[in-house]
Amino acid sequence: MPTSPTFVHLRLHSEYSVVDGIVRIDEAVAKAVSDSMPALALADLSNLFGLVKFYREARNKGIKPIIGCDVWVSNEDDRDKPARILLLCQSYSGYLLLCRLLSRAYRENQRQGRAEVKKSWFNENGSESSGTEGLIALSGANLGDIGLMLLQNNPAQADRLARGWANLFPGRFYIEVQRAGHANEEALMQRSLMLASALDLPVVATQPVQFLNPEDYRAHEARVCIAEGYVLGDRRRPRNCTGQQYFKTQDEMAELFADLPSALANTVELAKRCNLTLELGVNRLPLFPTPNDESLERYLRDQAEAGLEARMKALFPDAADRNAQMPKYRARLDFEAATIVQMGFAGYFLIVADFINWAKHNGVPVGPGRGSGAGSLIAYSLGITDLDPLRYDLLFERFLNPERVSMPDFDIDFCQDGREHVIEYVKRKYGAESVSQIATFGTMAAKAVVRDV
Repeated sequence: MPTSPTFVHLRLHSEYSVVDGIVRIDEAVAKAVSDSMPALALADLSNLFGLVKFYREARNKGIKPIIGCDVWVSNEDDRDKPARILLLCQSYSGYLLLCRLLSRAYRENQRQGRAEVKKSWFNENGSESSGTEGLIALSGANLGDIGLMLLQNNPAQADRLARGWANLFPGRFYIEVQRAGHANEEALMQRSLMLASALDLPVVATQPVQFLNPEDYRAHEARVCIAEGYVLGDRRRPRNCTGQQYFKTQDEMAELFADLPSALANTVELAKRCNLTLELGVNRLPLFPTPNDESLERYLRDQAEAGLEARMKALFPDAADRNAQMPKYRARLDFEAATIVQMGFAGYFLIVADFINWAKHNGVPVGPGRGSGAGSLIAYSLGITDLDPLRYDLLFERFLNPERVSMPDFDIDFCQDGREHVIEYVKRKYGAESVSQIATFGTMAAKAVVRDV
């Protein structure tokens, strides 16, 4: 085992790469720990879905997490043949830039299911390098535009592309070399080294990790077939992966690149250059606009009390009956309000009440409420739910509890035909940047795997 690190994996595709990765994040981190790697980069294909899970797992196990992404880059000459580039976050500003690039690719530039980044996006503000600040770029080896040109024996075009990328990422662009068992990779290696030498660009050795152990190759191929609609026996199916693309140890990589130790050392240097710190577990809500700049807490109490008055008149039409019941309801309202204010969720309740009541007044049917949120009297008073929790002895603590601080979660059912109108209203009122839709991710658990295989 090496005493000081000799190699860091910068090109790991986890199961979140959907099409071409089966590596579970906790297993990859455990593998890095067992090999005394100081850091590990997660660079899934075209997404950051595994970021939070990876960041937490790596930090908990004493591994420095490096966040990156294997990004599709549009080929303006032939849209059916995009290239790839690997982007790694040096800093928080680089992480935000990567998020913006990927979001824009998904929203504006999808092609055959691929979210592609346009090269022109990197220098839209006039100054080439400032559009990439905080990101380090790796050329993509045989899948990058430079590598593709070198494989086609077009050194002039490869030279032009390399100069372009180096200008976009000054001091932050690396020529990437691999030995993963692909065709013509030694020829590509020699041409890449000559180009790097001519342009004085650093070279970095990477290992494209698609599965954890050598024996996982067949399982990986099955996963690819499931994702792309092929059967394993189909001889015409594309085979983009080799049996060598497993999580190799530092010793294995040192042996593989014994003739190029500087390319291995650059992986460790790159790991030192990437220092992204994320703040997790903090809720950032958009600001709810109150009339006369009233505090959120005061406004919540006023709205809840007014709402309770209206609800009580409907629940207990007889005034004497209503007055007898009121102390019990008011005590519950005060208790809930104190808890909500203490936990900092006044704005959350007001925002949810706002768009639910907008829906009710604009012809969009809304469900009466379900789940633990139905246990809140304030939710009932504000019109979020239509169920009296005291009548059914429902507990507010199941929904919100100071002992277990977590974001309250209302299960809201909108009519599927009117749902888009509600989302548009929320975007208009609170800003499109404050609204996102949640993706549900299938991680090939046992039942789905058995069925699909």
